[in-house]
Amino acid sequence: MCAMFYPRTYDVPQFKTRAGTQYWELSIGSKIGYTMVPGKGIKKPYPIIFLQGGPGGPIFDKNIQILSQLSDDGYDIYLYDQLGCGHSSRLKDISGYTVERHKTDLAEIIQSIQAKKVILMGQSWGAMLATQFVTDHQNQVEKIIFTGPGPILPIRHELANLKAPDSLNLKTPFFTNRQGNEKASNIRTKTVDFFAERFSWKLASEKEMDDYGTYLFHELGRSTVYDTSKVSPLKSGYGYYVHLKTVQSFEEVIDKRDQLRNCPIPVLILRGQYDGIKWGFVSEYLELFPNHQLIIIPKAGHSIATEQPLPYIKMIKDFLNKP
Repeated sequence: MCAMFYPRTYDVPQFKTRAGTQYWELSIGSKIGYTMVPGKGIKKPYPIIFLQGGPGGPIFDKNIQILSQLSDDGYDIYLYDQLGCGHSSRLKDISGYTVERHKTDLAEIIQSIQAKKVILMGQSWGAMLATQFVTDHQNQVEKIIFTGPGPILPIRHELANLKAPDSLNLKTPFFTNRQGNEKASNIRTKTVDFFAERFSWKLASEKEMDDYGTYLFHELGRSTVYDTSKVSPLKSGYGYYVHLKTVQSFEEVIDKRDQLRNCPIPVLILRGQYDGIKWGFVSEYLELFPNHQLIIIPKAGHSIATEQPLPYIKMIKDFLNKP
C-alpha cells in the first residue's frame, strides 16, 4: 500500500521546446504556445484553427507536417497546445481545467488573431470543443471539419446503443481503451486520480503525471488505429491533470443543443472505418448540422491522419475549396 505515496518514473522522452513556437498571453491568465503556418500565394480570407484531441494532447510535429499542406491553398493555419499541456501553461488550481475554460481560451485566441471568421478543425475531443464554441459563436465560424468526433456535450449516453447503418460497413477496432488503461494504470495513479477528482489536489507532481500521461496515451494508441504497426512512438507533451479534470467537467456542461439545431455552417465529418467512438454519438452531428458531408475512410481507426494521410488531406482540401 505504501506504493501509492512514492513517486514513480516512466521511461518516456522528455519534452523539448519546438523551434519557432510563439505564445499568446490571454487576459484570462492562460499562456498558450502555438505554431502558425502562413498561407502561400493568394491568401484565403479565413484562417484554420486546429483543435487537438485529448483533452491534454499536445500538437505534434506530425500534425504540423500534414496540415501544412493546406497552406499551399492560401490558408493560414494555427495549431496550439491547449491549456495544461505541451508548450502552454499549467494551472496551480487544477479545478480550473474545464470545458468552459477551454472554450473561453479559444474565443480569446480568435479575437487575438483578428479574424472576422475562422475555419475550425477538431480531432476527437477537439471536435467536442469546436461544437461547444459554435454553440455560442456561429457567426464567427465559416466552416467546420470534424475528424473522429467525440460525443456532443453533455453526453447523451443512450446514443451509444444506436446501431450504424449496414451500408457504412463500420467495424470494431481490434483493441479498446480499457485494455490500454488496465495496462498503464497502477495503485499510485488510481490514488492520484481519486484525490484530484474529489478534492482537486495534486498528490503527484506535474512532471510525474505528464510522464504517466505520455505512457498511458501511447498504450491507448493501439485502440485508435486499424493497423497496430502504425501506432506512433512515445511522444511527450501530454498534460495529465488537464485531461482528468476536463473530462470530469463534461457533466457540468449546460445542454444548448437547441441553439445548434439546424446550424447552417458547412460541415465535413471524417470517420475511420474502425473508429471506436460509438456511431450514435457521431449520428448526432448529422442531426444538428444538416449542411454536412460524411466520409468514411476505409482501413483507418480513430486517428485517420496516422494511417491514411493522403485521403485525409485530400478530402479536407476538397471540402475547403468547394464554393
